Amino acid sequence: MKAIEITQFGKPEVLQLCERPMPVPAEGEVLIRVGAAGVNRPDVLQRMGLYPVPIGASELPGLEVAGEIVAGDLSGSEFVLGDLICALVQGGGYAEYCIVPLAQCLPIPKGLSLIEAASLPETFFTVWSNVFDRGRLLPGETLLVHGGTSGIGVTAIQIATALGSRVFATAGSDDKCRAIEALGAARGINYKTEDFLQILREETSNKGVDVILDMVAGKYLSKNIDSLADDGRLIVIALLGGAKAELDMSQILRRRLHVTGSTLRPRSVEFKRQIATALRQNVWPLLEQGRIKPVVHQVFPLAKASDAHALMETSQHIGKLVLEV
Repeated sequence: MKAIEITQFGKPEVLQLCERPMPVPAEGEVLIRVGAAGVNRPDVLQRMGLYPVPIGASELPGLEVAGEIVAGDLSGSEFVLGDLICALVQGGGYAEYCIVPLAQCLPIPKGLSLIEAASLPETFFTVWSNVFDRGRLLPGETLLVHGGTSGIGVTAIQIATALGSRVFATAGSDDKCRAIEALGAARGINYKTEDFLQILREETSNKGVDVILDMVAGKYLSKNIDSLADDGRLIVIALLGGAKAELDMSQILRRRLHVTGSTLRPRSVEFKRQIATALRQNVWPLLEQGRIKPVVHQVFPLAKASDAHALMETSQHIGKLVLEV
């Protein structure tokens, strides 16, 4: 099969088309003929040597795919050979074929293309696990999303809004802020020209927000803590602003704040199965009703994966980048 490999750690051009043996599914796994694969920030970090591949996972990049089940263990499932699915994978998505645990497969929501479906799993699994499971966001509560026009951002804004929460999000330009608001956010905040802490205090009558989904960490920690309402929850899912910062523990004590974080890739198949079940029940109907829509910024052929990474590093995109296989 054709695949994209990381020839060495470095810039986007280290991604090169290659020939690899087709993977063989084990018990509980299926083989997917990939139609499209999503591009995500962890792929970029892996390419740079900053995101180690879990033991047993493919060293090829790619954490989400959509395509056809062509072989594997389908016992105990509703799926049959030939079904079109989308799936979260541990690696290997940038290829013509990919193996995936059956438990991490989901049917393609009615009305969506393979390209749209490939943009869903990584961000939808991540958002559900962190905002709704760890963050316990409820209808009527408020959410702040940093990086509102990223794949994670557009997903979190849409799901939280559809489920009855009020959402604020930060972005790096006025145009991006308007795009955030078009997705349902109550207010887009330009972090380059506006103080998100001040605006949140104004918008919440000094209460603060109930949940913050943060990809920045570092210097944002102090302002995030100040932005939380009493009993608020801060969930860190990336460290784009650095891994270290000072934390005012007195606020944690006095205001009963929760600071937590997670990474999805190393978690067990069973853990991801539970997320898949929750998404099927709570979010897939919203996609099929058109209340949530995939936001695909640009599609690249598989051989141009390096161009997709180069665009992602500029942060000029709104939504997802997808490789067509």
